[in-house]
Amino acid sequence: MGIKDIPKTIWWGENEETGRPAVFLIDQTRLPLQGDILACNTYDGVCLAIKSLAVRGAPALGVAAALAVALWSETEGAAIDDPNEYLNRLVEVVDEIASARPTAVNLRWGAERMRQLAFQNADMPLDELRALIVQEAENMIAEDEERNRALGAFGAELLPEKAKVLTHCNAGSLATAYFGTALGVIFAAHDQGKIEHVWVDETRPVNQGGRLTAWELRVAGVPSALITDNMAASVMKNGWVDAVIVGADRICANGDTANKIGTYGLAVLAKEHGIPFYVAAPSSTVDLTLPDGSQIPIEERDPREIEGVTVSGFFEPDSPEAQRAFDALTAKGPYAVPLQKGHQLVIDRKGAAYSFDGWFRMTPPGIEVYNPAFDVTPGELVTAFITERGVITPEPDYEMALAVRCMGCGALHELDLER
Repeated sequence: MGIKDIPKTIWWGENEETGRPAVFLIDQTRLPLQGDILACNTYDGVCLAIKSLAVRGAPALGVAAALAVALWSETEGAAIDDPNEYLNRLVEVVDEIASARPTAVNLRWGAERMRQLAFQNADMPLDELRALIVQEAENMIAEDEERNRALGAFGAELLPEKAKVLTHCNAGSLATAYFGTALGVIFAAHDQGKIEHVWVDETRPVNQGGRLTAWELRVAGVPSALITDNMAASVMKNGWVDAVIVGADRICANGDTANKIGTYGLAVLAKEHGIPFYVAAPSSTVDLTLPDGSQIPIEERDPREIEGVTVSGFFEPDSPEAQRAFDALTAKGPYAVPLQKGHQLVIDRKGAAYSFDGWFRMTPPGIEVYNPAFDVTPGELVTAFITERGVITPEPDYEMALAVRCMGCGALHELDLER
């Protein structure tokens, strides 16, 4: 087992059924028990995948945004002959894609990169411009992996031998085009024989840690154990954590960092226990337009994420009689099982078997729910930021998002942000 066994997250290709271009991605809402691949034939489909968390993670969202623009250009945009009309519509599409989720800055960064490319080459014939946009989106996939591997190498240098690491949410390969940020550091250190153990926060309410990070570490052969979020303090107190490494969805100029809800609490716990707290993210996640975290828009999600649990899977009938019964139920398409108390269960045909998708309430009906997807960790609680350009350490006399401390000479160098 190894990182090579984790599939790519998102890619460009041709839909064999339609013969037209499509964006393909691993449906992360169904992992780890099902490995479904979504084929998005329109940019609207990519936006829906983003909103539903089928694709998530800041770097992956940047790539998804670029691919969505490219997909629009090759489908709806291909029917537009007038250059001005094409560019005007492209701007509208970029804005729509960039607003699909509000907190992760990479989403707008990826879409804006396509807009800038289009306007910089506005004099090109439209056929050539469309091809250039597709090529740029595909280039971003390769760049993302290269960036993450560099980030991982820098981060691995910070960890001691026999390191015991705690991580939160999923900042792994699934959160990027490939390889990962926080888990990229762990993967790189594991290859060097430096990882003794990884603690995986389950990360309520959507359980990205329990579903995705635990799966990635197992596939990669990294020793790990899953814990509930409120167990982190206990394992730290026991001396079982040498470092905390998390990803980021947006990093402000002063280092304030938005990441999955629960990250702030971990940073406070790490400081209390004298444990280094590292944020691993590409430079594209740094947003110098925001001076501090008070201005970061925090996404609030569906209350049902807290009110109940989502399940999915598939099964094969155990008798001809059962086969005929389920065939009859699904003869006209997905069958919604009539349930009480707001529970939901849908059964559908899946090859020679059947799939089921359900949501089951665990809380009293009608309760008030507050469900922010992210919180903001103050920059002063971060020991260092690990980027593909180097390691940023907080300093009182400079805007820390603009400089990296060289691992070799110890001097500060300007951080060439990708903007």
